[in-house]
Amino acid sequence: MYCGDSLGTDIDHFKPIARDPLSAFIWENHFLACSHCNSNKKRDQYPCDPSGGCLLVDPCREDPYDHIRLSLPTGKYSGRTEKGKETIRVFGLSRPDLELGRAHAYIRCESMLRDWSTRIGSGREDVADTVLRALVVQPFADVLYAMIKKSYAPGAANLFEVDVLAALKIVRVKIEAQNVMNSFRNS
Repeated sequence: MYCGDSLGTDIDHFKPIARDPLSAFIWENHFLACSHCNSNKKRDQYPCDPSGGCLLVDPCREDPYDHIRLSLPTGKYSGRTEKGKETIRVFGLSRPDLELGRAHAYIRCESMLRDWSTRIGSGREDVADTVLRALVVQPFADVLYAMIKKSYAPGAANLFEVDVLAALKIVRVKIEAQNVMNSFRNS
């Protein structure tokens, strides 16, 4: 839920039990986290502003990209808000291994988007769907999310090559349609 490396092995209590023992029984307070983020970084940290509001981005209730910015080529996060800066600090999101992983994910995403587009163009939708499923669940999938968000921002044509930009816009629609279908199946 925090670093995006897809190595979730621990259950983190977002609001630490030491701060609020009854939160141990609230399902929405249990997040899957990697052991490094949970045990080495966050531990029982829960910084708050002077009015008592939490200064950590809750990835289940907030869009992290409202608070942090990702430089795709470098994989570096920077805080857009105080909450974003604290989230980067507390979870150690500027660790070199994470930045390198996100930078590599950006290259993988571009390559997989091109592969997906080529498969669609050659009528191999079955293979294209497999590529798309792999793209969505790969480690650092937050990079794909950032790419999709940036594909609709002013200047996107300067950031992405034409084929990647076109694929991002189509993939967004497909992912949203799939999410809608999944929500119907689960209800």
